[in-house]
Amino acid sequence: MREFSLPALYEVPADGNLTDLIRRNAVQHPDVPVIARKDAGGNWLDLTAGEFLAEVRAAARGLIAAGIRPGDRIGLMSRTRYEWTLLDFAVWSAGAVTVPIYETSSPEQVQWILGDSGAVGCVVETGAHAAAVESVRDRLPALAHLWTLDDGAVQKLVDSGSQITDAVLDEHSSAADADSPATIVYTSGTTGRPKGCVLSHRAFFADCGNVVERLKPLFVPGEGSVLLFLPVAHVFGRMVQLAAVMAPIRLGLSPDIKHLTDDLAGFRPTLILGVPRVFEKVYNSARAKARAEGKGKIFDRAAETAISYSRALDTPSGPSLGLRLRHRLFDKLVYGKLRAVLGGRATHAISGGAPLGERLGHFYRGIGFTVLEGYGLTESCAPTAFNPYDRPKIGTVGQPLPGSTVRIGDDGEVLLRGEHLFSGYWNNEAATAEAMADGWFHTGDIGSLDEDGYLTITGRKKEILVTAGGKNVAPAVIEDRIRAHALVAECMVVGDARPFVAALITLDEEFLPRWAEEHGKSGLDRERLLEDPELLAAVQRAVDDGNAAVSRAESVRRFRLLRTQFTEESGHLTPSMKLKRGVVARDFAQEIEALYA
Repeated sequence: MREFSLPALYEVPADGNLTDLIRRNAVQHPDVPVIARKDAGGNWLDLTAGEFLAEVRAAARGLIAAGIRPGDRIGLMSRTRYEWTLLDFAVWSAGAVTVPIYETSSPEQVQWILGDSGAVGCVVETGAHAAAVESVRDRLPALAHLWTLDDGAVQKLVDSGSQITDAVLDEHSSAADADSPATIVYTSGTTGRPKGCVLSHRAFFADCGNVVERLKPLFVPGEGSVLLFLPVAHVFGRMVQLAAVMAPIRLGLSPDIKHLTDDLAGFRPTLILGVPRVFEKVYNSARAKARAEGKGKIFDRAAETAISYSRALDTPSGPSLGLRLRHRLFDKLVYGKLRAVLGGRATHAISGGAPLGERLGHFYRGIGFTVLEGYGLTESCAPTAFNPYDRPKIGTVGQPLPGSTVRIGDDGEVLLRGEHLFSGYWNNEAATAEAMADGWFHTGDIGSLDEDGYLTITGRKKEILVTAGGKNVAPAVIEDRIRAHALVAECMVVGDARPFVAALITLDEEFLPRWAEEHGKSGLDRERLLEDPELLAAVQRAVDDGNAAVSRAESVRRFRLLRTQFTEESGHLTPSMKLKRGVVARDFAQEIEALYA
């Protein structure tokens, strides 16, 4: 199939903007808890729709008092926390445009984003963030205001705006219409400078409205809840924030993924937003714990049963009696404990950013926790395709967002059309025209549609390797399989114009010591451990598993373990954890050459 679309389930308001959502909630659900924040003791405190609206309006008054006018851009640099959501809506209530900045951004990146967007103000989280902005402020002539959350920014805004009347605030709140910019989100930039994607209020309405309608049983007001621990600066986190408000369901924001297990246990969400690495770590940690307790064989049998059970659900006859009985037994012994780690109430998760992998997808559905994979980009306001809760196809990223169309170009590129798409790149008409050629957004991704309109992504157009033998290789397929192994942190396939495919691999810093202890090698220093034959054999098994997904010509013949990590701080990963292939290839040129020596 070359093209597929679904009718819209949600009609975007003819006028108005995203602030209408919090006003509507305060009228229709005044006493329903819509957001939860943590107190100093780590306890979750609920705010009702009415209380949240009042806090948003109080902060918006402070922005207006500071001289913020409709259309002005305001930077927001912070971890995921309550104040992010509060100020996002406060900026919109002042008629302005939010410009997210990752809290890990360098001063040079901060300068580019604030300067390119022409931001007149910026809210940062910490003193270190404020120092980063101050270090480049002489190159930001438009920047008139800098507020710091840890220095009482919200209270200062509330205090300074006390004289702003409701009439003035309402005038600002209604200044934007559906086609006005809501935010400018700068792409992570695997190559070159980040481009600012202009996303309108309409785009978020179209995306979130259709997601909520298609997944309605997961967004039940007064019953549903979602814990957001991914960066809200990323469009994926932003979409879930807005979808929760649109429903509305209770939204919790967790600033530190290191405390994720405790936050899941305390908040107990009914829906979880995540990326594949989170679900891989939950599985690998549970398996390692079982093995340490002498229960590894039980866990492995339980895992195989879960996978078989899930696969049988997709057959006409369904699971056999024997399989159902084994599944019921392991539900008591294993699956229930795994669901408890995820908070105990969640039945579904929404995953994006990279493929989860068919085996892990079946494992989770088999334990009673279905991971709905989706696909999207900053330019598509996050999900442009996702699996429906009642008819998921594991291994695909689902069907198009209702109201949108997915087309597969002659060269296999995924093309998009719909109200949820960006308005263009800020200050970059040439890039906008190139991306929107022929009225379709060109994603740069390669994919296919099956007979039911389910989309499968197979790689990036620009990342296709062509070996010396002329074989086209899509790296993502094998990289994702290798990366799923507990020992592997990152994997980058190489081989362009080379005689065969090879890979650079980094090891998981959290799992490596655990592996060493299990195999009686805790006494080895890191250098000797990385050269240990048993460790290399374990990594080879991960590579072999990856090779099983591709032809021999596409398979990894050699690999090299790196002594370092690919991180955002090292410059090898984007804030959304995508590999900067060009940077890795440059920095590890010698290691790549050694693979072919």
